Amino acid sequence: MTITAAADGSALGNPGPNGWAWYIDDDNWAAGGSPHGTNNQGELRAVLELLRATAGSDESLLIMCDSKYVIDSITKWMPGWKRRGWRKADGGAVLNRDLMESLDEAMQGRDVKFAWVKGHAGHDLNEAADERANAAAKAYQAKTEPRRGPGFTLGGAVPDSAPALAPQLWAEASDLLDGLGSAPAESVELRITLTPDEHARLRDRADAQRISLDEALRRLI
Repeated sequence: MTITAAADGSALGNPGPNGWAWYIDDDNWAAGGSPHGTNNQGELRAVLELLRATAGSDESLLIMCDSKYVIDSITKWMPGWKRRGWRKADGGAVLNRDLMESLDEAMQGRDVKFAWVKGHAGHDLNEAADERANAAAKAYQAKTEPRRGPGFTLGGAVPDSAPALAPQLWAEASDLLDGLGSAPAESVELRITLTPDEHARLRDRADAQRISLDEALRRLI
C-alpha cells in the first residue's frame, strides 16, 4: 500500500506570517506555521512534518507538491550540496540549510516518491493542503492558534507506555522529582514521547522564539 499525501506552504507577504500543511484525508492531516517565514520554508516544512508524522509506518509514501523547488532540492540537488558541505555549485550557502538537513535525515531509509501537481488547479489533495496552510498563516497573522489537525491516525494510537506532552505529565514528573529527594541530578533521566501533533506544536514554538527544539522543551519543563 502507498500513502498518498499533498504538502503545501503559504506565506502572507513572503516573507511574513507563514503556514504549512500536509493532507491525506479528513482524518489524517496536520498544519502549523510561524509568525515570520517564506513560502519556500512553509513548503519544505510541510514535507518535513509529513515525513516525521509517518516515520512509524511501513508503507511507501507518495508526496504531491506544487513546488518544483522542494522536489528538486530533495531529489536532485541535495547529494551535491552535501558533498560540498552544504554549498551550491557556485560556492554560495544553501538556503534553508536547517530544513534541508532535517529533510535529508528524515528521508533516510524511507520509500518516498514525489509528484509535481499544478497549484490552484482543482487537485483535491493539493487544494486541501493549500487551504489549511493558508489558514495557519492567517492565524499567525491574527496572533491566534491555528487549527493543527488530527495528525497521522493511520499509524494507530500512541501506546499507553508513551505518555503525551500534556499538563498531567508535568505534574507527574514534578511529583517524581520531588520524591527523589537528594538524588544527584546526573542520575535522573526523564524520557518524554511526543505525538506528531505535539511535536509540530513544540517546533512551531521553537521557530517563533528562534530557539532550538531542545531549548523549547527545556523551557516547558
